[in-house]
Amino acid sequence: MDDRNTVMVAQRPPRSGQTQGNEFLRRLHEHAPNSSQLVGFLTLVISGAILLFLTGLTITATVLGLIFFTPLILISSPIWVPVGAVLFLAISGILSVCGFGLGSFAAASWIYRYSSGMHPVGSDRVDYARSRIVDTASHVKDYAREYGGYLHSKVKDAAPGA
Repeated sequence: MDDRNTVMVAQRPPRSGQTQGNEFLRRLHEHAPNSSQLVGFLTLVISGAILLFLTGLTITATVLGLIFFTPLILISSPIWVPVGAVLFLAISGILSVCGFGLGSFAAASWIYRYSSGMHPVGSDRVDYARSRIVDTASHVKDYAREYGGYLHSKVKDAAPGA
């Protein structure tokens, strides 16, 4: 009787879950990482753990430093604030003067080169803008001559009997 049951079990088709499970295991085995990928992953994990530890250590040291040095900072703040403000104003004033001076020198140099005909960078744009302004002015002038003035015609439209 055992032989007949064994034969019947062997003749039964496999269930769909078993074939899918076997197929899944076969595909998983095909995509298994090789040794270099495993070493790379381990390097990533170890480096990440070290960096996480150092980040925690830095945050802890910062908080402890603030806790221990806050009284010293508060006691000496009347000295730090005026000195810091004066230093900030002095440094920002010096940097502003230097920056404006450099900008003025660059603009004056560009204008000199443009007016002496050396064609500095961007002079083609200035020439194009000048020609557009001249063309627009001449078109407005021609329109004013042809139609007797823009405002004059609008006044006639507003008051036809006038």
